[in-house]
Amino acid sequence: MTARPIGDVRHDHRPGDEVPGETARHDTVQPACRPPADAGMSTVEYAIGTVVAAAFAAILYQIVTGDSVVAGLTALIQSALTPAF
Repeated sequence: MTARPIGDVRHDHRPGDEVPGETARHDTVQPACRPPADAGMSTVEYAIGTVVAAAFAAILYQIVTGDSVVAGLTALIQSALTPAF
């Protein structure tokens, strides 16, 4: 038997032959890295998420533009601009 160079991956068997130390391969084996069938969001979930985000934005807009918030921000800015001696 002759020595092979490092990195030479030739095998002394044909595909389908049993090799000592290897388990038998079956055509029904699924790859281990396959994602689950329900990975990610569907179009309906994106639509619902968009509607919820828009509703949340509308609620925040109503709160921020309300009279109490505007009055509070105006008072805060005026007190910051008024020098206290």
